[in-house]
Amino acid sequence: MTSTLLGTLHTVLRGRARPYARFDGRPGGMSGIDKHPVTGPITLTAQGLEGDEQGDRSVHGGPDKAIHHYAWEHYATWQAELGDLPVLRQPGAFGENFSTTGMTEASLCWGDRVRVGSCLLELAQTRQPCWKLNTRFGHAHMARHVQTTGRTGWYWRVLEGGQVQAGDALYLLERPHPDWPLTRVLQVLYHQCLDSTSLHALAQLNLPPSWQRLVQGRLQRLQVEDWDKRLEGAHDA
Repeated sequence: MTSTLLGTLHTVLRGRARPYARFDGRPGGMSGIDKHPVTGPITLTAQGLEGDEQGDRSVHGGPDKAIHHYAWEHYATWQAELGDLPVLRQPGAFGENFSTTGMTEASLCWGDRVRVGSCLLELAQTRQPCWKLNTRFGHAHMARHVQTTGRTGWYWRVLEGGQVQAGDALYLLERPHPDWPLTRVLQVLYHQCLDSTSLHALAQLNLPPSWQRLVQGRLQRLQVEDWDKRLEGAHDA
């Protein structure tokens, strides 16, 4: 099978779920956003990395969000915009499991199938940032800024489990939707939100159920869903 080198996995990270507060200090439930590097091979299954935890499984984790991936290349841009924040001095600032060089939202497409280590992955969705990033960065609107810039990261679905480790190369095996780079998906989601032609085209992709509901909801109601709860933690007990 022909493959194309995409990039290199330089850090694998996992974390335990712990109590987490909102930016304003209110309780925020549990979160596994604080992840730390793993040394040596680690097992990856359809549910994610062995030993990795999520605080709220209704919105994080599961087969369609098994691995969160964030481009190390973005860190320099964030440092230029936000300053030399301690959280940006090493991978893991965004709660990612994979930190790589060589690949960003511009170089990947929806549904890409990738080999890394002994695992086969499928690109399942882009990340929809949430308010936990506000607390992590000490910035009241960090999640909204991540969304607006399109530097969101993305999630992998695990088609074949196995082992991965830092230093593994990522190879592209299949690209079923070359017309749908993640940058285009993000443009439709957050900037051309009610463009019916784009939404109908997006709906033809292999979308997770929550995404299909989002797209169909926009088409039926002709309005964008409320982002405040997700981005700011607003109206949430």
